[in-house]
Amino acid sequence: MEKIEITLSFDSEKMEALVIYLKKENSSVQNKMDEALRQLYEQTVPEPVREYLDAKSAAARPKRPPRPSQPKAAAPKPAADSTKQEKEGDV
Repeated sequence: MEKIEITLSFDSEKMEALVIYLKKENSSVQNKMDEALRQLYEQTVPEPVREYLDAKSAAARPKRPPRPSQPKAAAPKPAADSTKQEKEGDV
């Protein structure tokens, strides 16, 4: 599915404080907003509609072609035993 960008306005000093304290939690405003928007979507959009959109999205996604297999290195051929050939020729 195509993604869209959402723009919000927020007080700059509050945003700076939010960034500082979320950093201490190893999180970010982006992560928290993504999570909140996902929760809002799940609470608001009925499950059959979500399932339909998920199925539609999965069908639209092209499957990745399998990776080409790497050819195996050819085993070196054993060298001909010249002494054995010489003996057979002498017989």
